[in-house]
Amino acid sequence: MKLRFLILAQRELDDAVAWYNEQAAELGQEFLDELDRVVRRAVTFPMSCPEIEPGVRRCLLAHFPYGLIYGVDGETLVVVAVAHLHREPRYWVDRI
Repeated sequence: MKLRFLILAQRELDDAVAWYNEQAAELGQEFLDELDRVVRRAVTFPMSCPEIEPGVRRCLLAHFPYGLIYGVDGETLVVVAVAHLHREPRYWVDRI
């Protein structure tokens, strides 16, 4: 399965990594490692995470308050958002 990040999702990821790097050395890398684990799970088992909207699923990161919001378009997993779970809920819904 292919993987594609929407531009806004990529910006969210970049911003989160930058913020965590400002907080502590290597914390941004830990965030990326956890996100990589979640992305690999979603790519391998795309239907394993709960559906939160029709055709949209969320996979939670274990040690960070973030969720990977994604949908499946044919053979491509499309990341809609790298969403902070304690901020405005469903802000990403207009992206789908």
